[in-house]
Amino acid sequence: MQTESSNEPQKDVVKLDRVSFRGARTVVVVVVSLMIVVPCLWHRRIEAGDLASHVYNTWLAELIEKGRSPGLYLSHQTSNVLFDLGLFYAAKLIGLAAAQKVVVSACVLIFFWGAFAFIRALTGRSPWLLTPCIAMLAYGYSFEMGFLNYYVSIGLACFSLAIFLRPRGREWMGGLLLVPIVWLAHPIGFFWLIGTVVYIGIRAKLSGWWKLVLPLSVASAILAVSWYTAYRAKFLVDWDRGPFYFYNGVDQLALFGSKYFILAGTAFLFGVSCVAMDAYAGGKDGAYWKAFELPFELYAVTFCATSLLPENLRPSMYAGWIGLLGSRLTTISAILGLCVMGFLKPRKWHLAGFAACALCFFSFLYQDTTWINRLEANAEKLTSELQSGTRVLGTIWAPKGWHVSFVGHVLDRACIGRCFSYANYEPSSEEFRVRAQKGSPVVTTSSDDAEDMASGEYEVDETDLPMKQVYQCDERDLTKLCIRDLQAGEVNGRVGYRPRAHE
Repeated sequence: MQTESSNEPQKDVVKLDRVSFRGARTVVVVVVSLMIVVPCLWHRRIEAGDLASHVYNTWLAELIEKGRSPGLYLSHQTSNVLFDLGLFYAAKLIGLAAAQKVVVSACVLIFFWGAFAFIRALTGRSPWLLTPCIAMLAYGYSFEMGFLNYYVSIGLACFSLAIFLRPRGREWMGGLLLVPIVWLAHPIGFFWLIGTVVYIGIRAKLSGWWKLVLPLSVASAILAVSWYTAYRAKFLVDWDRGPFYFYNGVDQLALFGSKYFILAGTAFLFGVSCVAMDAYAGGKDGAYWKAFELPFELYAVTFCATSLLPENLRPSMYAGWIGLLGSRLTTISAILGLCVMGFLKPRKWHLAGFAACALCFFSFLYQDTTWINRLEANAEKLTSELQSGTRVLGTIWAPKGWHVSFVGHVLDRACIGRCFSYANYEPSSEEFRVRAQKGSPVVTTSSDDAEDMASGEYEVDETDLPMKQVYQCDERDLTKLCIRDLQAGEVNGRVGYRPRAHE
């Protein structure tokens, strides 16, 4: 595959692509890696949405192993468990608090260097000038929502794809060995890996206009799936999300409020400008456009998937929702978009622009995760005064305009060693290791009840008591929390702050 334009480079072209991913000096990789994990270390707790729930359920898994968690058991599933297993066994060695830092940092490095390796393999260049973009993506929506099994599956899939794209000798065996590990992490990463390998393999055997048949066929298949789920499928589906054109990959930077949306738009326009100016300089060369064909095709196919597939689906009335599919898939769109950027001649102003975006992004991220840390600290203060084994429900909402909405899980982690989060959704969803038997005093076994409890719409039953509610009691400071006893027959979100959309 030809990856460079034949045009002579201009004076501001940066000659960093001589440093290869494999042959890079150890000190460069170590320094970059240390910088990448800083956001995992800059607070006492890593604030990443559903991560707090994963940590809480790891504690429950420890109790189950010791026979101290009635009505709960561990399932032996083969997917969607890699992060949980890593956290569980690391906690045995170094404790749960330290294990979070170590395992999450490892996941971030797997994702960052996996994306780096994949971009290099597809473009034939080391994308050092894109490291600010990869770093922002590493802490984007999928990470901040806490989808860690999915997140690490994408990083591992990138490594495997990088090996398959440019194998040397028997290196392809390493890529093959990663395939079951990707499946252990999450099905989406596995299917993306297999689908991409098959797509590239078939494409390599086509020539001329026949190459158009492949992306059109895949897009038609996605459209057929979309139609079937909308009109014929027996399971429940939900298409509730914003306009499809927002789901282009840059939405991964839209996290906590309007300032991130402005930043995401700025980064997108800057990237488009980089592509446009590079195309203007080298667009007369046919080989220039040929280099972009494969990553652009893969990006277009992924965009079709994020635009046409449902956002949420529920396989049965008794299972939990498989949620935010389109919002997760844009992580892949963003990686493929960076592959397109990787074909551009690296220039100093590229680095300056992306570095400025990254500086703003991580400054914003520090401020907002500081806010969530304060919220969790208040939750810990409240739960520390509870009698061990107390059942609690939380009605805790993110501030208005936040795209990352899973702040209520701070109560789960705050309960570790102190109380039981009765609305814990993992056991009832039957998608994770920890499962519940009917009548468990630790957690509800109904996914519908768990959803109602989290949204403050659950009518408390006599059999639920005694149980307490933790809620936001000051609209001017949503980090301030209060606690009260719940009564039979009342709706658990009756008292406390509620966003207007839920009134």
